[in-house]
Amino acid sequence: MGGVRTALYNYLFAKKHGGDFLLRIEDTDQTRFVPGAEAYILESLRWCGIEPNEGVGYGGDCAPYRQSERKEMYRPYAEQLVHRGWAYYAFDTPEELDYIRQQAEKAKMPNWQYNAISRMTLKNSLTLPADDVAERLRAGEPYVIRFRMPRNEEVRFHDIIRGWVVFSTNELDDKVLFKSDGMPTYHLANVVDDHTMDISHVIRGEEWLPSAPLHVMLYKAFEWTAPEFAHLPLILKPDGNGKLSKRDGDRLGFPVFPLEWTDPETGSVSSGYREMGYLPEAFLNMLLLLGWAPSDNREIFSLEEMIGAFSIERIGKSGSKFDPEKTKWFNHQYLKKTPPPQLATLLIPYLHEKGWHVEQDYAARVCALMVERATFARDLADGTYFFEAPAHYDQEAVAKKWKQGASGALMAEWSGRLQALTTFTAAEIDDTLKKFLSEKNLGMGAVMPLFRLMITGVLTGPGAAQVAEVIGKEESLSRIAAGVSALG
Repeated sequence: MGGVRTALYNYLFAKKHGGDFLLRIEDTDQTRFVPGAEAYILESLRWCGIEPNEGVGYGGDCAPYRQSERKEMYRPYAEQLVHRGWAYYAFDTPEELDYIRQQAEKAKMPNWQYNAISRMTLKNSLTLPADDVAERLRAGEPYVIRFRMPRNEEVRFHDIIRGWVVFSTNELDDKVLFKSDGMPTYHLANVVDDHTMDISHVIRGEEWLPSAPLHVMLYKAFEWTAPEFAHLPLILKPDGNGKLSKRDGDRLGFPVFPLEWTDPETGSVSSGYREMGYLPEAFLNMLLLLGWAPSDNREIFSLEEMIGAFSIERIGKSGSKFDPEKTKWFNHQYLKKTPPPQLATLLIPYLHEKGWHVEQDYAARVCALMVERATFARDLADGTYFFEAPAHYDQEAVAKKWKQGASGALMAEWSGRLQALTTFTAAEIDDTLKKFLSEKNLGMGAVMPLFRLMITGVLTGPGAAQVAEVIGKEESLSRIAAGVSALG
């Protein structure tokens, strides 16, 4: 859901300013490749309704948008940095670097880095003779290209959310830009692609803030204009501090994925908002306010309204605590806004699971009555009395309301009044009940609870007259007769 929120904010910003929202798959680190992840991303965005203008699965003038398919274009840029003195070849093997780190830990220097100081003692094109370097390259010896981070400089850039951000280059290491397998790292590919694709704004998570100074330095080294940056605050766990994680969802019983996800390695299944019954509009509305605040106290926004109201400047700097109960509230609000025929389409699969088969129009009438009490579409099926006569009656309600002899006679007489109706509507039933109560000199509480008990088996739910109209005259009379017979 954090990734979807980032996509949403990018989408809203692009649409508001007449720009394009791109989907680029940054798969340069093949060791982290996850089968099915790309298709999952595409399906998630489609479900949410925030589809890109161009990108993987959509095409566009800057294709290809999968970085592994752009592999050949990155090497010249890395070589260009070497020729300009902003990068260098490093021939140290992973085993050699691991040994150096182990020795540093033994010497109580656990934060050893390949940086402006240590690089002059290592095996790279800054320390080796030029002819040695050329021979190693000709021989095909494995190498990486590292960025040559300068000493004693300040990296300053303006973040739209956080204001001016300052880093000292003395705290930064010489990151690998190009690997021996011929693939760029995220840092080089990201900067090159943003430049060649004319990206004007980079809106990404706070966890990328430590990488920003390197990216700014890369733009400087290439003599390119950097895009504007905005680093979003974290989504925090509902209880306590720290970033929200899948474990928090598992522990507290709510999804953290937009769609259900099955880990291809372990087979473990993570629940998704779609499969849990959340509407995509409610999911997006919740994410919108998880870090961004409108200029008023408004909470409900359609996607078009989000575009009109959104501004990066109203995103907060601090993390936002996720509230699963508030997410349910959003879903309830959107469920109420959904037309009954659409709700019926959502409800019918749940009815089929229980063996109930009804017409679409009937299901829509049920939805219109049940939606005020529903959080999810499946809750619309809680009114089982719409689909079958009650087999049992709430014993607590019977003990309170049913008086042997008198109640049965009263319901039998009331059934006769209903039998005489020619139009069996809720309004007609209510009018008839008022006349019946007046003639009998009774209060509403003497008849209505019993009527509801007869046709539903419980005392809670939509109005009894409304339920009776939906199930129909014949079924209502049949249920009253059955109830009188069962209760005596």
